[in-house]
Amino acid sequence: MAVLTPGRKCPNISGHTEAKESLMPELPEVETVARTLYPALAGRSLVRVEVLNPGTWQGAVSACELDAHMPLTFAGTGRRGKVLLVFFETDEFPDTGQGLCRPALLERGNDSAIRGLAFHLRMSGRLFAYPAGTAPERHTRLILHLDDGSMIFFDDARKFGYVRAVTPASLREWEFWRKLGPEPFELDDKAFGERFAGRGGAIKALLLDQSVIAGIGNIYADESCFRAGIRPDAPARSLCAADLGRLRAALVEVLEESIEACGSSIKDYRTARGDAGAFQNTFRVYGRSGKNCLVCGAKLRTAKIAGRTTVYCPNCQKA
Repeated sequence: MAVLTPGRKCPNISGHTEAKESLMPELPEVETVARTLYPALAGRSLVRVEVLNPGTWQGAVSACELDAHMPLTFAGTGRRGKVLLVFFETDEFPDTGQGLCRPALLERGNDSAIRGLAFHLRMSGRLFAYPAGTAPERHTRLILHLDDGSMIFFDDARKFGYVRAVTPASLREWEFWRKLGPEPFELDDKAFGERFAGRGGAIKALLLDQSVIAGIGNIYADESCFRAGIRPDAPARSLCAADLGRLRAALVEVLEESIEACGSSIKDYRTARGDAGAFQNTFRVYGRSGKNCLVCGAKLRTAKIAGRTTVYCPNCQKA
């Protein structure tokens, strides 16, 4: 899988347009935030959590309970689907300096041990690293105070995002976490096909269902269906094994390319360094309704699938 090396500068953004609908950061954006956040946490400890908006803190473990366990040394960052993860160091899991950690590590060890933090950015959540003494922004909802005085701001204009401190026990009780499906990277063609076997729903609607496949949203569903030559409204059960194999390959390809480009910045999304992503400059169908297909020249069409605006090429996407 293509990855962003911590500390590497993201590509320059150019020519992006504002989204006409709300966009949630998808797998590539969350992975990029995780990778760009890690350098600010490496070798540091969490000494205080300042909750500025009570609704931002959720879950069974309260902020006061978390405070009682501090200082907590950071061990790395990661993601599961669209959920950003921050890991704390334990005796069995020290900071390796690698940065990105596997989600399963949060589920190991003592049931009551606080293993990390889980952020769901939702529509407008953003994480930024700031030096000591920086005043909160207008939309700052939570601040992580580090042992060197630096801070991590969780900004969220729409207040839909949230953070939870997680233990192995609380993860088992978190319904959203339990229902998350696998990511495309975790599946071979056979296992991927089994996720859709016998389902009558539109293939795009199922791609957006996080219990079927985790991490995919409107952008990457449209782009992957186009590359696979599959109509987004095609019933999943109408697709053969070869169709689904092409779709899995297209998903992996699109996600890897977007991670390499630091994600897609259309409206709110930025990396933890404040950089914009650049994958939006290579969209083939998303956001291009009414324009000519870049492959065949046909006019791109628009439909509503699972309540989301969908763009496709009637000529290139026939499966």
